[in-house]
Amino acid sequence: MSTTRPSLRTAQKPAPQVHEFRFPRPVPAWRWALIAVGGYAAGLGASAVGVPAPFLLSSLVLGAVLALTGRVRGRLPGPLNRSSQALVGALMGSYLTASALVAAAPVALPLTAVTAATVALSVAVAWFLAQRGSISKPSAVLGMVPGGSAAIVSCADELKADVRLVAFMQYLRVGLVATTAPLVAHWMMSSPERSGGQASHGGPAHSGFLHLVAGSDQLTGLLVLVGVCAAGVLAGRRLRLPTPALIGPMLLALVVTLSGVLPGFAPAGILQNAVFVLVGLDVGVRFTRDTLVRVRRLLPSILVGMTAVCMGCAGLAWIFAKATGTPVVDAYLATTPGGINAVLATAVSGHADVALISTVQSLRLLLVVLVTPLIIRRLAVSRA
Repeated sequence: MSTTRPSLRTAQKPAPQVHEFRFPRPVPAWRWALIAVGGYAAGLGASAVGVPAPFLLSSLVLGAVLALTGRVRGRLPGPLNRSSQALVGALMGSYLTASALVAAAPVALPLTAVTAATVALSVAVAWFLAQRGSISKPSAVLGMVPGGSAAIVSCADELKADVRLVAFMQYLRVGLVATTAPLVAHWMMSSPERSGGQASHGGPAHSGFLHLVAGSDQLTGLLVLVGVCAAGVLAGRRLRLPTPALIGPMLLALVVTLSGVLPGFAPAGILQNAVFVLVGLDVGVRFTRDTLVRVRRLLPSILVGMTAVCMGCAGLAWIFAKATGTPVVDAYLATTPGGINAVLATAVSGHADVALISTVQSLRLLLVVLVTPLIIRRLAVSRA
């Protein structure tokens, strides 16, 4: 009698182990291609009805729907994600012309002050969330600081933070800003205070199907673009830059643009729209059901904190605009705590001052990546 019970137990144990671990298979490349084509088609439809930043918003919504319904598991393939980041970096660098940088020089001090105030506001809100006891201080700070989402998430482990929570907070903020910024910017541009949009500096907008870069010499421009992206990513990795796939090409594109030797290479037309589709999909597919289930208890307080940060940044933008005479929409996009990719898509679509916006967003990204580890360590020392 006593020997049969153990045998029954051992016979029952292997059954649940067969299905205990289920790793989602990666989405095939051909399916990602279909999803991207669907995002582009949705962007065309959204553009036809006047949706601001249509390719960004439509693909973001499409990616979120696919992720939440379980149709897509996992993120964009690494090479595709890095390529889109590099193209965005090249586009950003192409707007930072000598005249644009000279024009931004008189407001350099206010820009620096606003950037520092944005980081301080984010840390203050993170400290308040941590005081409630539901989130550790390192996780709260890393989740709330705006700028360099990928770089912040990558250093979460080293700083003793909850990587999954930090990633969710970072990309939730990026998603919220990417969704609301085009709508807010569109509303601001239609207000009487907006005295005409500034045309983009990357070259004229071309609607031709085969016009992929801003210059007239398409072949040379494409070759330069590929070279800037590839060399920029390699340089960014060698120099250990934050988010090297974005910042490396941006800095190299800046050098090429300021030299004035090579023709227009900034992505334009369908290539630029395709880049914005990939940016939107990359943000949208991060919001899976599993992630929402893990953080549902913390979601209300996180949303309140993010709303406070966004409202505070909007207030700083208003103060900056009134003090410097900068259009309110430019100041808002420059200071909004969203991802550079999404903000740039909004700025380009609305013909805002992309050079100013890129300068401020890039400055904040570098500042955040440099000072956040110091803040975390100081909090750890004060707690000890």
